[in-house]
Amino acid sequence: MANRIRTPDLDGAGAWAKRYFLASRALMDSVLRPYDLGHTQWYVLQLLAINGPLNQREVTRLLEVERATLSTITGVLVRKGLIEQLADDADQRQKVLRITAAGTDLWSTIPDPIELITTVAFAGVDPTDLATAQRVLSEATERLVNHRTENK
Repeated sequence: MANRIRTPDLDGAGAWAKRYFLASRALMDSVLRPYDLGHTQWYVLQLLAINGPLNQREVTRLLEVERATLSTITGVLVRKGLIEQLADDADQRQKVLRITAAGTDLWSTIPDPIELITTVAFAGVDPTDLATAQRVLSEATERLVNHRTENK
């Protein structure tokens, strides 16, 4: 009997996008591990370090994570003393996140994992090729997001 097991296209653009994502996530996690941070924790710290205090709802939107996920991450960062969660002056039901002095100190010591990933991944790549890759991935992502939104 012939083998009827179907295998996915392991050399297609989508497969390579997934491999890139997984490899970059692994590198990011290895950079952050010595600082006892996960990638989502790093992104929260990045937003607060760059922008100052932000409404928790806005952070959820910017990071495109579920509220429950951000609540868990926020709780961890608060327990570590890296951020504060405060009631919004305008609406006590809303929470504002703010980086603490300890968070700022830690932030200043962490190497930027995104910069490292970009430097390593795209070293020696022709700028025209890189621009094409960015355009193709950007357009593909936009089509997927629009498709998801249209088919809810």
